[in-house]
Amino acid sequence: MSKARYEGGCHCGRVRMVVHGDLTRSTLCNCSICTMKGYIHLVVPPEDFELVAGRDALTTYTFNTQTAQHQFCNTCGVQPFYVPRSDPDKIDVNVRCLEGVDLASLRLPTFDGRNWEQAIQGPLSWR
Repeated sequence: MSKARYEGGCHCGRVRMVVHGDLTRSTLCNCSICTMKGYIHLVVPPEDFELVAGRDALTTYTFNTQTAQHQFCNTCGVQPFYVPRSDPDKIDVNVRCLEGVDLASLRLPTFDGRNWEQAIQGPLSWR
């Protein structure tokens, strides 16, 4: 597993972050919100994530169990990261918001978020 340093953020640039992670651990999810947003997940421990700018530009959306903290920019609406329900002690970064990533080169396993309760019990690519 090889961690690399990535910079990224939201569309308007108010929210900026630095992430250290291994993109081979990235995952797609087929749940309703991830499908609609086109989110590509990279779950990292908090020490591998730094919010460089824009804390004051973040708005939080929660639903269902209220565990996941979906944070997005209140100017452009882009969600560069959030606190996931699966791992509330970690940060889930949207790989699409990282600069210089060749998305076509990623081999992305799918997490069955439509059947979350069963899927979370199985093997998980990010753990």
